[in-house]
Amino acid sequence: MKKMLQIALPKGRLGEKVYKMFEAAGFSCPEVLDDTRKLIFENEEAGVRYFWVKPSDVAIYVERGAADLGVAGKDILLEYEPEVFELLDLNVGKCRMAVAGPKGFRDNTENTLRVATKFTNIANTYYRSLGRDIDIIHLNGSIELAPILGLSDVIVDIVETGTTLLENDLEPFETIVPISARLIANRSSYQFKNEEINAVLKGLKAQTEALK
Repeated sequence: MKKMLQIALPKGRLGEKVYKMFEAAGFSCPEVLDDTRKLIFENEEAGVRYFWVKPSDVAIYVERGAADLGVAGKDILLEYEPEVFELLDLNVGKCRMAVAGPKGFRDNTENTLRVATKFTNIANTYYRSLGRDIDIIHLNGSIELAPILGLSDVIVDIVETGTTLLENDLEPFETIVPISARLIANRSSYQFKNEEINAVLKGLKAQTEALK
């Protein structure tokens, strides 16, 4: 008997785009895109149950076993390092993690570099690899304000188009890592629902190939 797969989707435009990939792969549940306050949607025939969660929470649901599969940004996986299996780069939600600062900024390596970010683990790992002494300033919003107001020298943040940076006389000058949406699996589920998960994986791989 087919086992039901619990799939955590990130709320928002990315989640809707990803759901359409699942749908095209043969795992549809039309109610998912309805204008409703429902959070859980099921298609017993397809063997899937979808639910919407905050993007940064997807990996938690998968790691803890509330979801068998989920879609999370590579930034979340690098920052929080959840114990999950990363199965596939979905080739959507593409952007990059970058260092940005005031135009013309030059790093004086004799001083401790002040770095504002909400991605403290990624920033620490990156600068540790360079042997650079830094002072991390953890912020949750409007990271761009930090160098403008003199709180930090640079920021580490996700850059999509770079428009917001340019409008504030900032510019990205170092790419740390490219970011995109990844299919992740609960480790136990991957063992006990392997057939079902691999069927989804096979269908999604066909979709990602079409995006290349």
